Amino acid sequence: MTVLRTRLTASAAVLAIAAAAPAHAEMFNRIATFHVADNLPADADPAAETVAEIISATDDGMTLVYTDSPGERLGFIDLADPRAPRAAGTVALGGEPTSVVVAGKNALVGVVTSESYAAPSGHVAVVSIARKAVTATCDLGGQPDSVARSADGKYLAVVIENERDEEFNHGDIPQRPAGSLTLFPLTDDVPDCAGRVMVDLTGLAAVTPEDPEPEFVDINDANQAVVTIQENNHIAIVDLAAGKVAANFSAGAVDLAGIDTEKDAVIALSGSKTDVAREPDGVQWIDADRFVTANEGDYKGGSRGFTIFGKDGTIEYDSGTDFEYLTVRLGHYPEFRNKKGNEPEGAEVAIFGNDRLIFIGSERASLVGVYKDEGAGNAPTFLQALPGGIGPEGLLAIPARNLFVSAGETDLRADGLIGSLVTIYERSDKPAAYPTLLSADDADGRPIPWGAISGAVADAARPGVLYAVTDSAYAEARILTIDATKTPAVITAAMTVTRDGAPAKGLDLEGIALAADGGFWLASEGNPEREENPTQSTLVRVDAAGAIVEEVTLPEALQAVATRFGFEGVTVIGSGDAETVWLAVQRPWKDDPAGMVKLLAYRPAARTWGLVHYPLDSAGKGWIGLSEIAAVGDGVVVIERDNQVGRDARVKKLYFAALDGVEPAALDAAEIPVLAKTEVRDLLPDLTAPAGFVLDKVEGFAIDADGNAFVVTDNDGVDDHSGETQFLPLGRLDMPM
Repeated sequence: MTVLRTRLTASAAVLAIAAAAPAHAEMFNRIATFHVADNLPADADPAAETVAEIISATDDGMTLVYTDSPGERLGFIDLADPRAPRAAGTVALGGEPTSVVVAGKNALVGVVTSESYAAPSGHVAVVSIARKAVTATCDLGGQPDSVARSADGKYLAVVIENERDEEFNHGDIPQRPAGSLTLFPLTDDVPDCAGRVMVDLTGLAAVTPEDPEPEFVDINDANQAVVTIQENNHIAIVDLAAGKVAANFSAGAVDLAGIDTEKDAVIALSGSKTDVAREPDGVQWIDADRFVTANEGDYKGGSRGFTIFGKDGTIEYDSGTDFEYLTVRLGHYPEFRNKKGNEPEGAEVAIFGNDRLIFIGSERASLVGVYKDEGAGNAPTFLQALPGGIGPEGLLAIPARNLFVSAGETDLRADGLIGSLVTIYERSDKPAAYPTLLSADDADGRPIPWGAISGAVADAARPGVLYAVTDSAYAEARILTIDATKTPAVITAAMTVTRDGAPAKGLDLEGIALAADGGFWLASEGNPEREENPTQSTLVRVDAAGAIVEEVTLPEALQAVATRFGFEGVTVIGSGDAETVWLAVQRPWKDDPAGMVKLLAYRPAARTWGLVHYPLDSAGKGWIGLSEIAAVGDGVVVIERDNQVGRDARVKKLYFAALDGVEPAALDAAEIPVLAKTEVRDLLPDLTAPAGFVLDKVEGFAIDADGNAFVVTDNDGVDDHSGETQFLPLGRLDMPM
């Protein structure tokens, strides 16, 4: 049969959806973010890793229940006020929880107690939600993964994965013991251990049929379970009443063209792969006859999208590259780990009002795509994308309260970054607030790749037109053109910075300014402290096509005192012989007084350097430095920020410093002028308004030809980052000039 496809690559269609949903459409917006570490037990190490992986809810939707695998506990969140979720305690499980489903008054949890891959073991724990205690267990004889409860309350289905050891024999399968599906009858929300039925899944798949490793299970209203057997690239339909496999079929393979296939720090949508096994992970019934799979891949496959199957194995729809392109278009594509692309992992289906919605969660892109099911034989309609914390694993719809929840399995607090998050969204008639920035198509009809925006400047004549640079998260530095007159703002063009006709290597662009000849001045941050191939901060001038025409190196006097925290912004004041290029240095260098950082002044006509000192705020935690500079009137506006994220963030501010009458000192001067600064805007309210976590790197600032200000954050190229970018129009700012 013909496989239905819906294209998201036509920028006009995507931009129309993102900018202005149809008048009748309701959209989801993030209303709260819960930090899982807030629910640590009182006697736990506050720095201990803790995550929310799979998440469920009580029947009234007032309490969330999640698995915390590293903590070997079950967690509860009070959702009575969804805009202010509260910690509601935990239950120790004595093993690693892998999945949970609420059954009336109880939470039923799959718990792994395996001593080794070769000797897997586990049980189902029955946890009283009211008492917050384990009241019973049922042995499983293997390692559980996904659990599901039938809508009529008669059955509990447990996937026994018995996963392979990826360190043994290069991770090849077969690796016994084989997995299976285990069924329990339920009585008053408690499984009958003695009634356990094991459904054999061996002998089904063409890929090592003796070693199935089932991954996920969901149950329809006819009490049929759909089971994904990921490594075997297979799907089984199980009749729960009979306790037998009713149907089974291969998940199939796809050919993918126009994808990024090289892990080279360049997002190049020019590669291809053929005969890629889907290897689905998450699966959800859409109705009694159709289900949707998230095709993450694990063993040798992963098709980077999702598929709608009929329960007879027919394929009604496959997303092809569309979901992958969505992550690229929104700056969420994880190039540093692209063997399986964005890795769609989770799926959820629920009816909100008159709409049956499909949610697909991307583990690596930290993005959730929302689609409207248009019925059998029709392609789903893309509605919106939601920022999902980091590594959204569990997806949960609560239609009775117009809520949707994602649970992020990644905790990066040990690296000074954000911890695991549970994100709450509400559906209403308000327009979608995310994304705030996306890209149009390039000449080949594919989305312009982008991310890691680290500096910005406005066009001198065209209101709402900005230029931005990307940093060393990518191997090739690029200059992006942004149309800020649209909501969301749109990246309309991208230009690679070249040296001698080839993409320039070794640049870490952190700032951009307009040059008098129609090109740009670019600030490249160096790292002289690097043991191999150390570099110095460099001022680069490119022409209007992005070709480097000049590279201005630091004089030896500055090289001798420089650190790895170098250039973070560039701007230009004056013209002709009076033109001065001002550069912001991020943090104090070796010769700077405590609490002072350099602003360097370079005069191209004379090729001379000067400097002034800028006084930094005090750091409460971590460090404080500069991340942008922009000429405004007779002075400059800088972004001054700490390196803290989330609730630890304290300083994300715009300051104005007057330069009128200030003469930069010579590099060897005994006294250096110290600028006076005036606060223009505290950006923390702007960064907390989207109801997520406060993003660390506020790195771009520009004021356009009409006097409107814009701020943009740096998403680090989606490396240990959610991928979220906030492009914030600030309007006209009151400047103390």
